[in-house]
Amino acid sequence: MGQFKQDKIYGVFSSQEIKKVGTGTTTRKTVSKIFWFVEESDDGSIIVQSINANYVPTGVKKTITKEQLLEKYSPEPEFYASTVYPKMKELDTALNNADESRKNGETFTAEFEYNHALKIDVGNVRANFGIGLTYLDRGDTEKAKNIFDRLINLEGAYTPEHKHLFNEFGINLRKTKMFSQAVEYYNRALNLNKSDENIFINLARVYLELKQYDNCFEALSAALQIAPKHEIATKFVIWLKDKSLITPKQFEQVQKYIQ
Repeated sequence: MGQFKQDKIYGVFSSQEIKKVGTGTTTRKTVSKIFWFVEESDDGSIIVQSINANYVPTGVKKTITKEQLLEKYSPEPEFYASTVYPKMKELDTALNNADESRKNGETFTAEFEYNHALKIDVGNVRANFGIGLTYLDRGDTEKAKNIFDRLINLEGAYTPEHKHLFNEFGINLRKTKMFSQAVEYYNRALNLNKSDENIFINLARVYLELKQYDNCFEALSAALQIAPKHEIATKFVIWLKDKSLITPKQFEQVQKYIQ
């Protein structure tokens, strides 16, 4: 396994970190090697992600330039081939097995496989969403709440690559009547991305379940400002008006976005 994949940089690199240990006359410098998984994106930028103690890439990805990579990082093709690649493959296999089991309704097998993945990478977004969804499918709300508490603070959970998992998890929180968690979940997502009208619409659905009609309207209004004439948001607002759950004045505020 080399450091290039289809003419793009791909593999493990290392950087050195110099630390001072001790004080005064006993001060000395130590040099430690840090390993990174590196991949060149289509636009030529370099994405780096730290490698954990179980030898898989984990945590938040950061972007550096090719110049920074060449200046501060050294390729480690042997380490990638002998250690990191096999562990990445093991993690991927566990996740694929878990996803397949969950899709087939085999929730206990799915839980086992997701836990296997989490032992390799406790911060793996796909594994955390997957096991959370497994618990929600099974109606095990107590365990689902524990996973929710982890997910709500997990950086990287709300990125485009995990959007389908994010949406499925939020919908299942609502269906399982974990309404307060669903509100917190969608508001966390909005702190990171206020330009996705679908998050506002999903939040509005939760507020409707909670009978918080003003909050429901405000979420739909925000969705329509982002995406005027959005079919679902438009029908939702008209339904609220027809059911007299919002005032005529509130409806007037969004009329220009739905006509």
